[in-house]
Amino acid sequence: MKKNHAILITIGIILISGLFVFAISGANKEKAVREGTSLYFPTEIDFAGEQTPLQIADVKERLDKELVINANLHSSTTLILKRANRAFPIIEPILQKYGVPDDFKYLAVIESGLVNAVSSAGARGVWQFMPDTAKEKGMEVNDYVDERYHLEKSTEAACKYLLAAKDKFGSWTLAAASYNGGMSGVNKKIEEQQVTNYYDLALTDETSRYVFRILALKEIMKNSGKYGFTLFPNELYTNIPTKKIEVDSTINNLATFALEQGINYKILKIHNPWLRDKKLLNPTKKKYEIEIPTEGY
Repeated sequence: MKKNHAILITIGIILISGLFVFAISGANKEKAVREGTSLYFPTEIDFAGEQTPLQIADVKERLDKELVINANLHSSTTLILKRANRAFPIIEPILQKYGVPDDFKYLAVIESGLVNAVSSAGARGVWQFMPDTAKEKGMEVNDYVDERYHLEKSTEAACKYLLAAKDKFGSWTLAAASYNGGMSGVNKKIEEQQVTNYYDLALTDETSRYVFRILALKEIMKNSGKYGFTLFPNELYTNIPTKKIEVDSTINNLATFALEQGINYKILKIHNPWLRDKKLLNPTKKKYEIEIPTEGY
């Protein structure tokens, strides 16, 4: 009797659960089915607090395209999720210091995948600065030092650009678009088309996709499980503890210098990618901070 009673209770629970599932609205039922797959789509989304108008057909479709692409680039997106654990703790406080919204860290993601990338046009680093723009923003770029590869300094330079763009356009979304299309390029489109909203502008293919790629990576990275990505903490890349050594003179042989610090040349370059040669010429006695890992090598 007890066994039959338990069976009846189980059947009742199943029937009630079934009724509950059927009671869910069509939209929510669809979301429940899609959750955990690359086909999941959010109800709403914003960039830097500026709402994305998903009620506009082409806007929704363009976001869907970037979500589907990036959710299915499984190896690439997995690596980005792993690297973010190492890069974001460096980028986030700098954005906060300059008053730039936290969402701009996803701009760095789509620019470089959070590695020191090199473009065919000559842009370099996580934030993909061209040489002249980097120098305009206060970075040193020469044969021996290239601060585009210095994550802290290049993030500060990106903040300076974005603040100027926000001041010009009055919109963080347009500021982000101008990082790709240039301030003058975006401004020209605004004047030609007589609209002031990114989502109303007809832009070049690349700039037209640009903010949607940022939005897609933001959505996937913030809600990775909903798109089928599950990573455990021990699978994420971490920052290795370092100490900073100040130098104000020429280092004729960086390999020898590294060995004197108890590491090797490879480890020195991994932690200081802005050092671009086998030596550091410093006739002006400029002060540089070189990072030396204290473990993990």
